[in-house]
Amino acid sequence: MSESKELLILIHDNCKMGVSSTKELLKLIKEKDNKIKFLLEEELQEYEKLYKECNTLMKKEKVTIEHGTFLKDLTANTAMKVEVSKDNSDAKIASILSRGFNMGNINIEAKIKDYKKEANKKVLSLAKELLDFGENQIKLLKDYL
Repeated sequence: MSESKELLILIHDNCKMGVSSTKELLKLIKEKDNKIKFLLEEELQEYEKLYKECNTLMKKEKVTIEHGTFLKDLTANTAMKVEVSKDNSDAKIASILSRGFNMGNINIEAKIKDYKKEANKKVLSLAKELLDFGENQIKLLKDYL
């Protein structure tokens, strides 16, 4: 598998998980008075934008997804539902999201370092944009902890 293809698939999976889990989280706190809702809505918009950009690059590079993430998404969303049902405070939600961003950032950062010389520059740029987004979100989430 080429470096660009592998990086695009990682970006795709990360953004898809972000869109899915953020939508689910917004549903879970829809009727609540959480102050973090605004941040989540902005986060969802950014994930959707990055996901769209990734899909455009995937078409251009003729990259297809050969695996499904349904089980991983379902497991993550189920775990999130359990945690939020026990404690739906802004601090708990910020903690859950921070963990998710940290895991995603570690994976993306490692691939950027591994493939910075071989991967397509547009793919690398999108990966760095996703990494910057994750790092910025972690900073914003600290206000809720």
